[in-house]
Amino acid sequence: MGIPYIILASASPARRRLLQSAGLEPIVCPSDIDESQIQSNNPAELVQTLAKLKAESIAEKLLSGNLKNSEVEKIASAAWLVIGCDSVLLVKGEIHGKPNSAAEALARWQKMSGSFGDLYTGHTIIDTAKNKIITRTKVTRVYFAKVSEREIEAYVATGEPLRCAGCFALEGRGGLFVEKLEGCHTNVIGLSLPLLRQMLDELGYNIADLWTSNGRK
Repeated sequence: MGIPYIILASASPARRRLLQSAGLEPIVCPSDIDESQIQSNNPAELVQTLAKLKAESIAEKLLSGNLKNSEVEKIASAAWLVIGCDSVLLVKGEIHGKPNSAAEALARWQKMSGSFGDLYTGHTIIDTAKNKIITRTKVTRVYFAKVSEREIEAYVATGEPLRCAGCFALEGRGGLFVEKLEGCHTNVIGLSLPLLRQMLDELGYNIADLWTSNGRK
């Protein structure tokens, strides 16, 4: 069966960089599911459902031979690990994904400033060779600095908050406005590396084997 290749069912550059920083080189195949059709008042349930749907949509195309990706097509009869993730931020009882506009981002930051939120990230891994699927959620509490109106307006004008579920990028300018984290910091970026290792171990894989598999370093 051999060591599997990894597919990331997400267009997030931050998630890809996290995997690469951990010695894993994923093939990126963004899911095309309509996230707006999934609703839940439970943030953990919401991110788990979306992460699972993203991974399943790519795994189904992969197994049926309908996944159009030049890198995947070069690899014949391979085992695959399909990773799907989704994140939301819970602030004062409200669940937030990516803001739809600059005005929404401004209003959100006015609420977040000087407060805290819980960042939920759902993780799903589908092992096509073993026909297994596992889904887990990680939560990190984020404490935000008291940010001035000028800083909020300038930050939103950069466009960075519009690309992030939490309306901020910890690894970008948004990191300047985060005072403290309680929990996994990579979870806030979009994928918990410690949780990923635990999930891979649960599936029977040693991370050291994935570092050197299939010619990847």
